[in-house]
Amino acid sequence: MRYLPLTDTDREAMLGVIGAPTIDALFTDVPSDLYLDGPIDGLPLHASEMAVEKHMRHLSKKNLAAADAAFFLGAGAYRHHVPATVDHLIQRGEFLTAYTPYQPEIAQGTLQMLFEFQTQVAKLYGCAVANASMYDGSTACWEAVAMAGRVTKKKRVVLSGALHPHYAETVKTMARFTEDEIADALPSLTPQPDNAGLIARIDEQTSCVVVQYPDILGRIPDLAELAEAAHAKGALLIAVNTEPVALGAIKSPGEQGADIVVGEGQSIGVGLQFGGPYLGLFAVRDPKHVRQMPGRLCGETVDAEGKRGFVLTLSTREQHIRREKATSNICTNSGLCALAFSIHLTLLGEKGLRALAAENHRLACIAADRLAKVPGAKVLNDTFFNEFTVLLPKDAREIVRALAHDSVLAGVSLGRLFPTVDALSGGLVVAVTETTTEEDIETLGNALEEVLA
Repeated sequence: MRYLPLTDTDREAMLGVIGAPTIDALFTDVPSDLYLDGPIDGLPLHASEMAVEKHMRHLSKKNLAAADAAFFLGAGAYRHHVPATVDHLIQRGEFLTAYTPYQPEIAQGTLQMLFEFQTQVAKLYGCAVANASMYDGSTACWEAVAMAGRVTKKKRVVLSGALHPHYAETVKTMARFTEDEIADALPSLTPQPDNAGLIARIDEQTSCVVVQYPDILGRIPDLAELAEAAHAKGALLIAVNTEPVALGAIKSPGEQGADIVVGEGQSIGVGLQFGGPYLGLFAVRDPKHVRQMPGRLCGETVDAEGKRGFVLTLSTREQHIRREKATSNICTNSGLCALAFSIHLTLLGEKGLRALAAENHRLACIAADRLAKVPGAKVLNDTFFNEFTVLLPKDAREIVRALAHDSVLAGVSLGRLFPTVDALSGGLVVAVTETTTEEDIETLGNALEEVLA
């Protein structure tokens, strides 16, 4: 029997407090065509476990799995090979939990893992200190913006037009509650990022400049130039990275002067998993900023007998300090995803990461050369890592849908990322990883030639 602790009177009282006439009014943000107000069509109200399993297997056959298609999707989430060792180790009883341990001093293994994870992220980003992870890349991006405001005491935020639009939306949503002024822009369809235009938007009131590296079109901006311009105005440079494998091939943001480096760690160890959970990475270049970092940070120490141990060194979150002193309302970290990241990166090592990055870039170059030969298509980028943009003579959304019917997942259309900007509708962001074969690339090239003919 279900236990329902609330009476109708309780519900009416709560709705009255928040000013909602009905419970349905709480879902007004859900588009009407997506709102389900009855049973799921075709699913009986009651059935045996075996019948439900059979029905669900039937439904799952409607999916097109990444491994069953020529796969070129990216734009912030990437398909890489994750060794079976990663999944085996994270499922050990010592580690497997969906929750952050709240008394970690009694779990030295967890603390040591987080310490090693932090070390790996700091080295990858070219920074001095990394924290124990955030929810995902977009929330890490907002936390970096909030941190820049605390450091500089300024409220104007300049977003690069080539920042992933979902990250930009996260920043703008959160800024509604902090009264930060957001200066955003649209991406320019040029072979190189518009650094000069971005620099021109920096003024004395700017707290930070947020730039993606590589950017949403796959281009690789010169961060040193941007860092110099931001610092000249007393602002911080925040570099956002959505593909950490790229840092096995290109110079780290910290080495180029970025003050805060954040990003998505999904590429290493985590996998696509239908969109989550993912892993936010967060690091700062200058140790003097460490006390302004959000989240948790583990440190190394010795106990009373001189034995090596690990502790939570800094936890400027509301569960450890007074709420008004907390630097973030994120009170946990993506512990299991951080462990998967750390195990995968340990298996790769520096040499393996560089080899993996080189293979990604090699295959991407083959793909770019092949697609450049498709009549009507043009590769935008001069430089890229494993992702680039192809300009097509018609709306890329139509082409993506047409090719999906032939089991070719051609990429992410800019029309999907920027649905209100017609000028970008012909752009297709194509991503290539080590899981892509040269046969897949030829399949995509042939399919594009056919659909554009």
